[in-house]
Amino acid sequence: MPPIMPRRRDESRDGKQQIFAPRVHGGAGGCRDGAADRRRPGRTLCFRTHHRAHRGHGPGCHPDPRPELLAARLGLDRVRGARLPLPPVQVAGFADQPAGANKEGLVAAPVAEEIARYIAESGLSKPAVIGHSMGGTMGMMLAARHPQALSRLMVVDMVPYMGPLFAGPGASAQKVESVADGIAAGMRAATPEQRSKRAGDTIAGMVNTEAMRAGATADSLASDPDVGVRAYRELIVTDLTPELAKITVPVTVLYVQPKSVPIPAAMFDGFYKTAYAPVKSLNLKRIEDSAHFIMWDQPQRFQGEVKAFLGTP
Repeated sequence: MPPIMPRRRDESRDGKQQIFAPRVHGGAGGCRDGAADRRRPGRTLCFRTHHRAHRGHGPGCHPDPRPELLAARLGLDRVRGARLPLPPVQVAGFADQPAGANKEGLVAAPVAEEIARYIAESGLSKPAVIGHSMGGTMGMMLAARHPQALSRLMVVDMVPYMGPLFAGPGASAQKVESVADGIAAGMRAATPEQRSKRAGDTIAGMVNTEAMRAGATADSLASDPDVGVRAYRELIVTDLTPELAKITVPVTVLYVQPKSVPIPAAMFDGFYKTAYAPVKSLNLKRIEDSAHFIMWDQPQRFQGEVKAFLGTP
């Protein structure tokens, strides 16, 4: 399938490319100029935009003079020809951020709604959206439920429905929920020592580049445990497949085949093709020699894919 390129470049008011990158696996900080939502404080932590700068900080927004570090960790800081009017979104309750409005209920779906609201209220002109992991889930929610809000979407290593990966192919929704509840219960019952070991083991499986593992593990352990459990359960039980046909913008999906899934490559590729089949304009790209954090394991390849996605030289 040939690469799907945007028909035109969506630009900010100063003529620069717009990039909006939801991210959930922790980050290097919040924002310097920005504010959390004041109607539902702390749902999405903070944004920094050159279109409007709010002095002072909402309940979930923690000052950090280096918001570019979040972009660096996504590998977006070195994409020449593109600028970040908005740095990656830091979600309340992850890394060292307080839970805010995420102290109860769902996490991904409300954050997706807040992103749509923010885009609309900020007057952004259909930004390109890049979402990694749960950020990819939020990106799909945004594209399906608010297709007018963005120009195109990149999903980095995420599927529309994780349920079958845990409960088995063809599992009923009830079976998936039962499995998810069991996983959540086990996570809640973990001692601090067990949680620490689990975090280290999980990150080791998600990041091949050993030098990046310590920071990711620290972010995981600094996250609010309850927020993490509820978000993980939400990801397992949420089936976005019925909504994919509502996505009208071009979608690029970067994915890896985990070492823990030793099936033929063609079979694994077929799984992704089937999972995203309802998307009208789709570009699937398999990334070799990488684990879940493609931006760390294959940074140059990732940057090249982002450039192609944005249509920048």
